[in-house]
Amino acid sequence: MTFIMWLVLFCFVVALVAVASNPSPYFAALGLVAAASVGCALLTGYGGSFLSLVLLLIYLGGMLVVFAYSVALAAEPYPEAWGSLPVLTNTLLLMVAAVGMSLVLWGGWYEASWMGADDTEEFPATRGDMDGVALMYSSAAGLLVAGAAALFLTLLVVLELTRGLSRGALRTI
Repeated sequence: MTFIMWLVLFCFVVALVAVASNPSPYFAALGLVAAASVGCALLTGYGGSFLSLVLLLIYLGGMLVVFAYSVALAAEPYPEAWGSLPVLTNTLLLMVAAVGMSLVLWGGWYEASWMGADDTEEFPATRGDMDGVALMYSSAAGLLVAGAAALFLTLLVVLELTRGLSRGALRTI
């Protein structure tokens, strides 16, 4: 199980580097979908299967529409692909930075801290993520509303950034 978690964490870092290193929204949106999928697999490995399912459905249902809309508005005739020289340079620099940070922080991590939510008790009555869902809707309702407001603000910022110089729904392409 530890090897699978190492592999999922490595894929998560590679997906985040794919998002950060690519200036084109076509490939960055694809990397973001991969990062969200691998992040949900990571949450599932730690015992949060319900939370990862909800996160994946909300992301693919809502934010992917925003990225499809922004990609449609930012129509580049020749987008920068993952094989081009500037993107490869950014990718290598970000991977070197990630490896350097992992070497700096290597001493404080142990495999015992990788336990899931269900491994902390001997005979749990409920799953760890179900308790978190109940707390999310009761005690942390303000944080839930703040998260929804942050997502709405992100939607407005992305749409404003991709609008360009055109004013209105119809424009010449």
